[in-house]
Amino acid sequence: MPFRHQKVESRRLLLREISQRGPVPRIDLADRTGISRATVTSITAELLRGGLIEEVPRDSSGEETPRGRPRVDLRIAGRAHLIAGLKVSDVSISLVLMDFDGADVAHHEHAIAPHRYTPDALADEVHHGLARLAEKARCALTDISGVGVGLAGIVDAGNGLVYWSPSLDRRNVPFAAVLSDRLGIAAYVDNDANLVAMAELTFGIGKNHSDFIVITIESGVGMGMVLGGNLYRGTRGCGAEFGHTKVHLDGALCRCGQRGCLEAYVADYALVREAHSVGNVAQMAPTSKAVTAILAAARAGDPTARTVIERAGKMFALGLANLVNIFDPELVILAGEQMQFDHLYADAVIEQMRKSIVDIDKPAPDVVVHKWDTFMWARGGAAYALEFVQDTAVEALEDA
Repeated sequence: MPFRHQKVESRRLLLREISQRGPVPRIDLADRTGISRATVTSITAELLRGGLIEEVPRDSSGEETPRGRPRVDLRIAGRAHLIAGLKVSDVSISLVLMDFDGADVAHHEHAIAPHRYTPDALADEVHHGLARLAEKARCALTDISGVGVGLAGIVDAGNGLVYWSPSLDRRNVPFAAVLSDRLGIAAYVDNDANLVAMAELTFGIGKNHSDFIVITIESGVGMGMVLGGNLYRGTRGCGAEFGHTKVHLDGALCRCGQRGCLEAYVADYALVREAHSVGNVAQMAPTSKAVTAILAAARAGDPTARTVIERAGKMFALGLANLVNIFDPELVILAGEQMQFDHLYADAVIEQMRKSIVDIDKPAPDVVVHKWDTFMWARGGAAYALEFVQDTAVEALEDA
């Protein structure tokens, strides 16, 4: 039994390495993983027979043409599995379908009403969106091996439990199980900001960094954190809730039900609420248009709008400084569609953050803005589900 477990773990390790590094020669796999060359040869042969990887001719540009057997590298067989990822926002569900090698196959935006849903009703909306996504990809829903779902709120990813989300009308929902039952597909749920960090680690700016923090600013404020190359979730599975850290004692009311949260000062709904006296912005829809109007009013000199925007910047700078002082990351990434609004990453805000961190004879962490579209969140969901699908596929080889 221990030997079987070791064999499965070696398969998993090699499949992960090929997924991250491929196309890659067998000899490099041995060097990178510490697995002997003989074992690498044996296990990759099993992965080849199982259809999870494939051989491809090595790019020999600039090299001398070898004699004898052509040199080949190994890469993931994209056709082996399909994986979906999605992000639930307040007005839509963004969905992406990827192959086993992480290449986009199809994407779809499914509109939803901006209110809180029962778990079953939200599962129905996800089903409708996935069915349309599969239709675009000309495949059946049952052809999808797994789906990763990002939700705003507090999520215990390991147990698929949503403690609280602005998308649901109740707390403590085993939403992964609800979705799996409704879809007939294995579903994996996580906080949406965690999935942004997963996407950055897999596809984006964080790929070459072992320690970084991602701050997302949209309808709420989220954070994903990578430490030592791994996503950090805390002991309860719901760590890194930056938006709900306290910046003002008995302050503004947050949508989570508590007061003084950072989100209650910097999220778009908070700006609209605080600037209700600026023209008619509180009644404008969608919220992004109201935020645009508030920013325009602030730039035009409206005192109320300027006060709201300046306070948001100060609160955000304070929050960032606290993060840097606690975690000392290599990099801070500000991500999300709302990065089109520059009031939270203006030079004055970043400078204020730098003045509030511990002063040592080394530069502060880089702060980088990454303006993503909504589908990049969904790609993070697919990257999250991909790990589970890889594990399931490797374990299934035992029965092949």
